[in-house]
Amino acid sequence: MRTLIVILLLGSLLATATHATPPPTPQQTAIYSNNEIHHPVWAKNAMVATQEALATQIGVDILQQGGNAVDAAVAVGYALAVTLPRAGNLGGGGFMLVYLNKQQKAIAIDYREKAPAAATRNMYLDENGDAQTELSRFHGLAVGVPGTVMGLEFARKKYGTLSREQLIKPAIKLASEGVLVSPDLANSLNQAKPRLSKWSSSKDIFYKQDGESYQVGERLRQTDLAATLRLISTQGESAFYQGEVAKQISKSVQQAGGLITVEDMKNYRAIEREAVKGDYRGYQVLSMPPPSSGGIHIVQLLNMLEHYPLTDYGHNSAQSIHIMSETMRRAYADRARYLGDSDFVKVPIKQLTSKQYAQQRIKDINLEYATDSNSISAGKVAPYESDQTTHFSIVDRWGNAVSNTYTLNFSYGMGMVAQGTGVLLNNEMDDFSAKPGEPNGYGLIGGEANAIQANKRPLSSMSPTIILKDRQPFLVTGTPGGSRIITTTLQVIVNVIDHEMNIAQATASPRFHHQWLPDYIRYEQGVSIDTIKLLKAKGHKLKQQTTMGSTQTIMRLKDSLLGASDPRTPSALSLGY
Repeated sequence: MRTLIVILLLGSLLATATHATPPPTPQQTAIYSNNEIHHPVWAKNAMVATQEALATQIGVDILQQGGNAVDAAVAVGYALAVTLPRAGNLGGGGFMLVYLNKQQKAIAIDYREKAPAAATRNMYLDENGDAQTELSRFHGLAVGVPGTVMGLEFARKKYGTLSREQLIKPAIKLASEGVLVSPDLANSLNQAKPRLSKWSSSKDIFYKQDGESYQVGERLRQTDLAATLRLISTQGESAFYQGEVAKQISKSVQQAGGLITVEDMKNYRAIEREAVKGDYRGYQVLSMPPPSSGGIHIVQLLNMLEHYPLTDYGHNSAQSIHIMSETMRRAYADRARYLGDSDFVKVPIKQLTSKQYAQQRIKDINLEYATDSNSISAGKVAPYESDQTTHFSIVDRWGNAVSNTYTLNFSYGMGMVAQGTGVLLNNEMDDFSAKPGEPNGYGLIGGEANAIQANKRPLSSMSPTIILKDRQPFLVTGTPGGSRIITTTLQVIVNVIDHEMNIAQATASPRFHHQWLPDYIRYEQGVSIDTIKLLKAKGHKLKQQTTMGSTQTIMRLKDSLLGASDPRTPSALSLGY
């Protein structure tokens, strides 16, 4: 009964709020219910998996209109700015990994935010040299130059096939006519109310005139955002980076004490980089290069794990978790020492992703006992990154694939909307090391390679990933989750390849995480009590904490596509045809 209610509710939301194409035909995939965790969504031609149902439907609509995976990704990226405002965005940034199937070519598009030109290394330190975390998180100084609009337009112009107007039109419609508030959106707005209400520009949009919260089923309209989207639709990225929107963003940031200027906006560029590549048990691995740390360390972790018979150990057995945690411990130590924006610091990508280096790194792993993190040679851990990122995965009828992760950093970013634009602004400057060598407010230590510098991009854990089998997309995946993004993505890959799970089982399985420091294994409810006891006997410290990630994954099996949206996120949806 509960499954039926979920399906009916999602169907009602889609029909009412989007006025999109008719409901899926019998040849199309039915809406994925998160209750059916053992049955992935099936589709013959194409698939979209996102963290929000309306955006998923828009992506499928674009594919049915003849668009390719990049077209659908651009449409979804704009739509999520409306339907998932806590993470979908115009005022943030991220990474897009594209695989062109016919050309067998991987493209990594970096549209991560940048520090303003006036940013300085010690800008968050007081007269005593202590980091002032309020400045890097909830102040105008926290805002980095946004990259999302430039990134989406870069991808569309170079690899898309449909017009900008066609791809932005659904998002404009949702913003102007409004979306029905889902339980997930209502809950997130309630939680963010103290921060959002601090800024009148945000309060006027996300709460009623009397200050009360929107209730489930009520309609949330974002008319300023609709106007901004219309400008982008007609004028392209220049409307955002050089026109009135750019002026309003810089003015709002400066009034809040920040540094972004119109020149900063005008000078922003997205960058096409070479994807990080590896192989694991006969599969090819494609992921993001720096300033993402994700691609390097996913490849590094898989290189280390290849030396162990994980299938024989068993899924989430004490021995599997022990070995995987030991490799995680070493990868995160390396992350802290070596990773930063490769335009500013030398990152030894080839060494870190080599099979020889992995073999060297595992030499001191004891099969029977945990390593003390303090005994592992390493540099400094990078700063905290919020869970409130979002990921989507897309595969089109031609076998092209997109894996995209983007974010505002904290939920709703800084919490401030740039006056008159409807654009929520990020607080990505907190992803820099405010004071290298000292712990931040979350107990993590900042690394020298990630120190603040003008026009530099902060280090990120975002890890959009594509796994190839015989040079064809086999697995397209990624997740939000801050420092846990890397390990969450890793576990989806291992669950499928080593433990031969279908993608829904691989997604729903309990997760665990180790990041070197602090020195403990974080795990979700569902890991066996006996396993926990065996791990403690090996010397591990463990803490059960809240759920990790919201993976959005597509898997190819022969001539079919299987999709699974994480049951940890109630609004997520996989859909195909």
